[in-house]
Amino acid sequence: MVERFLKQTSFTSIEDYNKNLEFIIPENFNFAYDVMDVWAEERPDGLAMLWTNDQGAELRFTYRDIKEQTDRTAAYFLSLGIGKGDPVMLILKRHYQWWLSMLALHKIGAVAIPATHMLTKKDIVYRNERASVKAIICVNDDYVTSQIRAALPDSPTVEIVVTVDAYMAENGEPTLDPRPSALDQKWHSWQEEWPLAPAFVRPEHVNSNDDTMLMYFTSGTSGEPKMVAHDYLYAMGHLTTGVFWHNLKEDSVHLTVADTGWGKAVWGKFYGQWFAGACVFVFDHEKFNADTLLRQMEKYHVTSFCAPPTIYRFMIREDLSRYNLSALRYCCTAGEALNPAVFDKFYEQTGIQLMEGFGQTETTMTLGTMPWMKPKPGSMGMPNAQYQIDILKPDGTPCEDGEKGEIVIRADRNDQLSKPIGLFKGYYRDDEKTRDAWHDGYYHTGDVAWRDEDGYYWFEGRIDDVIKSSGYRIGPFEVESALMTHPAVVECAITGVPDDIRGMVVKATVVLGKEWKDKAGDELIKELQNHVKRTTAPYKYPRIIEFVDELPKTISGKIRRVEIRDKDKMNA
Repeated sequence: MVERFLKQTSFTSIEDYNKNLEFIIPENFNFAYDVMDVWAEERPDGLAMLWTNDQGAELRFTYRDIKEQTDRTAAYFLSLGIGKGDPVMLILKRHYQWWLSMLALHKIGAVAIPATHMLTKKDIVYRNERASVKAIICVNDDYVTSQIRAALPDSPTVEIVVTVDAYMAENGEPTLDPRPSALDQKWHSWQEEWPLAPAFVRPEHVNSNDDTMLMYFTSGTSGEPKMVAHDYLYAMGHLTTGVFWHNLKEDSVHLTVADTGWGKAVWGKFYGQWFAGACVFVFDHEKFNADTLLRQMEKYHVTSFCAPPTIYRFMIREDLSRYNLSALRYCCTAGEALNPAVFDKFYEQTGIQLMEGFGQTETTMTLGTMPWMKPKPGSMGMPNAQYQIDILKPDGTPCEDGEKGEIVIRADRNDQLSKPIGLFKGYYRDDEKTRDAWHDGYYHTGDVAWRDEDGYYWFEGRIDDVIKSSGYRIGPFEVESALMTHPAVVECAITGVPDDIRGMVVKATVVLGKEWKDKAGDELIKELQNHVKRTTAPYKYPRIIEFVDELPKTISGKIRRVEIRDKDKMNA
């Protein structure tokens, strides 16, 4: 498969990769037809997806199954009136119908808008209005359907709502009525109508490469979410994610921990993994539990795993020797910066080194630790050769090694040929925000990092998160990494607090392990402060420490430091 899209398909060094990575770009590329349907011809019995849930259910989909069922799903959507260019929001948790729906929407040229099941009525109305959503495909549970029901009177563009029941291993009957009333013709039941879909006929012209295929509302750590629009080549941009960064083969069973409403889902559960011909392992669960997840990995012989550092932090608090993880060969992490202490502990317990990567909703993997590289604990790795990446100072000049600046991607918006495969088209219906982020020949990520003498990049934080204290620039991540090496700390967030003398001082908001909660007080504060002084440069230590039960986060799980800062301003 890979040889269809790359002039060279394997690499032995970063120099080889940088010099020889070159894409072969077909006209009117469509992942559903050009990758998945081709696999169905070449490896019809190959295992494409192994889906399980927390009720003990298990479903196996071959590549032939995926083609047949996505054809049926595409025909079903067409029968409902969903067509080319129509925006369709998917709120499907980890139900297997998300994968069928995504591919089906690609097959008919509609625009997929994945969304999390945690949205409120206000969130749904906002998304419906901003994207002119025509149809919603959603899980059939009380919370999600009630929020959609409440949002519909304020969502005039929505014409269709399809509910999807949870899969029941014992073929139990659905417990919910998908229709608010028999007179409401907007509501449809997947279980009732999908089996009756007519035969699928592929549309004559589905898409061009620069058509919009996928949109994500970024959760954002401040402000209202922006709509990130991706073209059809975005899927191809993830070839390097699955084939190289995840190091997947046709015999791989890969698990990425991510909600299907987040961009991380298409990073780790979809495009790149199926370019490699691997099996995507899915665990459809309601509540995360490290022990349960590890038991699933053990039972189904997961060979490759990717998760945010938060998941690894919970995993290393388990006794990993109690689990048979002998099938596990390769592990990656992304979504937030990895603390070196987590890297070291996981390696100590498993013998596997975590391979970190970096990217955004607006991109595919832009920095990463590839299989031919030696990982440096805490480093994001080196630039992915499909992007031209640099670090710029505030005046726009390049940083030298060791200097902190903003990560940028070279891309001229006026020349489509210069836009790297995988970089977004822009913020949909928001030219001002697009210009703010994409100007002077660069896409500005808003993330601060520095590069060492070996070319590895090290994350510092968002531009707005960097703390200026007594003339020093302090990145929150370096202080958080120091704190995380103390056994009392489960999670922490570093922010700056205004100070008359120093301009700002460092504050740590800390979540303690349950065995430490009764020790919260001045003595533990002093212990943590001294620990940071011993672990990193003493001027970085937090002069203020607050203990909390949980940190404020976005719906995608990222820490909202802005909310901590705003609260401190109100209390000042």
